[in-house]
Amino acid sequence: MTSGTAVKKISLRLMAVLLVIFIAIQFIRPDRNISGQVFQTDISKTYNIPADVYTLIKNACYDCHSNNTNYPWYSNIQPIGWFLANDIKNGKAEINFSEFGSLSKRRQISKLRGIETQIKNDAMPLPAYRLLHKEAQLTEEQKELLINWIRNTRDSLSLNR
Repeated sequence: MTSGTAVKKISLRLMAVLLVIFIAIQFIRPDRNISGQVFQTDISKTYNIPADVYTLIKNACYDCHSNNTNYPWYSNIQPIGWFLANDIKNGKAEINFSEFGSLSKRRQISKLRGIETQIKNDAMPLPAYRLLHKEAQLTEEQKELLINWIRNTRDSLSLNR
């Protein structure tokens, strides 16, 4: 057997092993973040949010920052699904719009301030999310609309403390 044939055999075996591993990991799926309900603590139930602002929040934030993720088709492919599950877990740890109303007023003010900063700095939505979700690519006007609502809501909370 020549060295070229041996290398070819090893390469084929390696590819076969990798294919088996790839197929096997498809059966290891993370839990889905779908509660199927809007809780009374949801930010949309806690505050009067204009429809245009709520649409922006829903499209740009809710997949990672609520208890109801709208999963894209590629979330069924592992390890992509694992990465998404981790992003959602981390996003909800930072802020969960489904539970926003359960936070103290002081904490809500702090979270709203943080959201404003993230939007201003173009840190949220995440660049990878924006790349795959065109509806999450906020225009300057949409950012301004969101920031104005955030400021007004934060100011009204500060007055009512």
